[in-house]
Amino acid sequence: MISIDDFMRIDLRVAEIKEAMEHPNADKLLILKVDIGEDGGEKRLVAGIRGNYTPEQLIGKKIVVVNNLEPAVLRGEESQGMLLAARDDKQIVLITTDSDVKPGSKVQ
Repeated sequence: MISIDDFMRIDLRVAEIKEAMEHPNADKLLILKVDIGEDGGEKRLVAGIRGNYTPEQLIGKKIVVVNNLEPAVLRGEESQGMLLAARDDKQIVLITTDSDVKPGSKVQ
């Protein structure tokens, strides 16, 4: 269990996927360039969604990201955040917005 104070430290934001490409050294990873609005700018994310999405399917999608996660290097590529997705036995599905909302909008 985490406290509400711990949860409130997580900065969830809407981001728009601007670019997507296959990771050159990993079959399950995609590299995304996302727009997190005026305050967040652009970030690069490395995500294990390649088996469920092609780069072409992702351009323009509005997703939810953890904006204040420490950067990590995944198979030689830096990831500056994390996208949110649901996973079951069959698929991975991105958490997206129900209607059009501007990049950088806070998720609460």
